[in-house]
Amino acid sequence: MKKYIVTIAMVSLLAACGGNSANNNNGDSAANNTSEGAGTGGTADLSSNPDYQKGLDLIGKSDCLTCHQPTNKVVGPAYQDVADKYAGVDTAVTYLAHRVIHGVNPSAGDKANWGAETNNAVMTPHPQLSEADAEQMVKYVLLLKTK
Repeated sequence: MKKYIVTIAMVSLLAACGGNSANNNNGDSAANNTSEGAGTGGTADLSSNPDYQKGLDLIGKSDCLTCHQPTNKVVGPAYQDVADKYAGVDTAVTYLAHRVIHGVNPSAGDKANWGAETNNAVMTPHPQLSEADAEQMVKYVLLLKTK
């Protein structure tokens, strides 16, 4: 019985984080982060940055906003928290793009860098994304640093 309940819980979590809902209104919240709280202390206007525009467009077409938001932790960490954590890390774009495409599953032995902060939540893999698109999405996220 316990295995049955755990299986249902995992399927529910994957459905919640893996679905691409046509009714997803969260795309607006990412677009609202063009200047307030982004970049250098909330004064930078990122809306004219091509990496910002391309990444925002790709994220808007994906299911990312189901589990992540620009400023608030949902299931996964907020984009700003990711940007702050990886600010100045030379390999961040490649590393995080790999995580986006292949996902993270702590129960399968993947190292969960957000462990306690996200209750070791599974990062749903997105194998349909090209490496270039995943990197573009990560570049957008990294532009949202607050520190």
